[in-house]
Amino acid sequence: MLDQLLDAAEYLFSKHGLYGVTLKDVSARVGVHTSLPHYYFENKKSLFDAVMARRAPQSCSTRMEAMDRYEAEAGDNITVEGALRAFLDTELDNYSKGGDGWRNYGALGAQVSNSPEWGAEVMDRFDPVVLRLIDLLRKALPECPEETIFWGYHFVTGALMLTIGRTGRIDVLSEGLCKSEDFETIKTYMATFMAGGFKAICHK
Repeated sequence: MLDQLLDAAEYLFSKHGLYGVTLKDVSARVGVHTSLPHYYFENKKSLFDAVMARRAPQSCSTRMEAMDRYEAEAGDNITVEGALRAFLDTELDNYSKGGDGWRNYGALGAQVSNSPEWGAEVMDRFDPVVLRLIDLLRKALPECPEETIFWGYHFVTGALMLTIGRTGRIDVLSEGLCKSEDFETIKTYMATFMAGGFKAICHK
């Protein structure tokens, strides 16, 4: 039952945000009495926190493992694109192959990461993964100023959040030529595109 409540809340929060959902809405979607969510959660915010925390360990562990594996294989030949692929591709696979739950989590994460009210606080659970990427990028770009690498990451995460949000905007703009569901094409282009951006700003 707990997983059903989390699934329902994840779906509703992804559609309506934190303030557009009540515990009564979650109960109704599951088909249970309104008292049941209160058995597991003190309030709506604690339910929201549980939703945000549930998939984070998998997101973090798969990327950490990919970056560790890449560094071990690359040795002294770490590249910007290689580091970005290790960081991005496994995460994109989570969202493209993980079913409706990951789809909803991605849409919710895209909302949260862009919220000036609580985005930084909620997303800090991913800080170790981000800092691992920063460490690899430092090794790939030893002459690049520290602040420039962080700005580069800032632009990376914006593109990633737009992608996992699956807004469909690119579908409309391209008149169907590109599709926000086409994660295989996204994986083909994203790390290469971003690597070019890092090299451009680091070698101005």
